[in-house]
Amino acid sequence: GIVMAPIASCPSPNFDSRRCPVSLLILHYTNMPSAEQALARLCDPASKVSAHYLIDRQGQITQMVDEGARAWHAGVAHWAGLDDVNSASIGIELDHVGHVDGHMAAYPPLQMAALVDLSRDIISRHPIAPAGVLGHSDVAPMRKIDPGEALDWRQLAAQGVGLWADNVPVENVDTLTLNTEGPAVAALQKTLAAYGYGVVQDGVYGPQTQAVVRAFQRHFRAQKIDGAADGQTQSLIYALCRLAVS
Repeated sequence: GIVMAPIASCPSPNFDSRRCPVSLLILHYTNMPSAEQALARLCDPASKVSAHYLIDRQGQITQMVDEGARAWHAGVAHWAGLDDVNSASIGIELDHVGHVDGHMAAYPPLQMAALVDLSRDIISRHPIAPAGVLGHSDVAPMRKIDPGEALDWRQLAAQGVGLWADNVPVENVDTLTLNTEGPAVAALQKTLAAYGYGVVQDGVYGPQTQAVVRAFQRHFRAQKIDGAADGQTQSLIYALCRLAVS
């Protein structure tokens, strides 16, 4: 098995009972100056927020909620037809200051190594498919941008955590942007929904579809996060959906 550093404990009162089995692992950033402040908030009954784990910048893991219980990390969220994402997921918070003037610092190597170890451990104990390892922005695209484009999802997938597609041929198709409509938009929405994203399938590229595409880009094509479905973005969406169901 995996030899992990000892896990610290800071029990949070902010949890209740799961209403469905675990199928998702959701990653967040704390958006706070320090791990100590984040832990204080996640363990404060007044905050009404929590996660199962926090990983600080040095790779120290602290558990706040038992995996059998429902932590309060996802908020109003949606994935693969589920509205109670908290019940279906385990939540990991990464100690990080978040976006500063639209930019993000990298996640330190020690933190990433601990994230890989912990995630692999969790995945070994729960039926979480690679496509079920998600960012908070994937399940709440209209509200959230964490854990952000600085998270190296490709590196995580290479170590058995999550799904990734490399060397996807780019189709020569029209870029879909806000207020575009038609069969290409409908097909894209259908595929995003099949992957798990909460998107209305109405054939119109509205603000919600744009937000979902932006969340997808933040996870799978971080070099250009503009919410426009260009050929590369569309090709990746179709490729990942094929991988997820294969």
